[in-house]
Amino acid sequence: MAEYNPRLAVYPGTFDPLTRGHTSLIYRGLRVFETVILAIAKSTPKKTCFTLEERVEMARATFSDEPNIIVEPFDGLLIDYVQSRGAGSILRGLRAVSDFEYEFQMALMNRRLSREVQTVFLMTDYKWMYLSSTIVKEVALRGGNVKGLVSDPVLAKLAEKHEALKGAE
Repeated sequence: MAEYNPRLAVYPGTFDPLTRGHTSLIYRGLRVFETVILAIAKSTPKKTCFTLEERVEMARATFSDEPNIIVEPFDGLLIDYVQSRGAGSILRGLRAVSDFEYEFQMALMNRRLSREVQTVFLMTDYKWMYLSSTIVKEVALRGGNVKGLVSDPVLAKLAEKHEALKGAE
């Protein structure tokens, strides 16, 4: 049986882009875990705005001064990645009741695949409950102001993307 570190958690997602809701959850996760790996998914059914490399770059820039936050891309089954890193937990956030059903199903499947890995849910901070990557992208790419909803590196990348889209019209 593999050794799992109960002080290491993996927080997986697409993070297209990383929002203040995500960063808030990570910092709160550090109150429970010594280290959090922000695992950015290569494979996703979602149509992404940013490449995997861009998403990793933005997240690394956001957490450049945080030694207990590791940003890595991953591909394949989440549980395989979690096991390869020796993490004892998967960290997930819940914004609303509507998130629960999907997250519950995923947690049960991961539990079936590995009984050693636990899924830990944290409720999103109330001030970010309305926030999603989709909303941020939609507003930013149409020229709206999302300052304060994302980190400065993400804000700069969204502005670049907006300008590139305007130039393509």
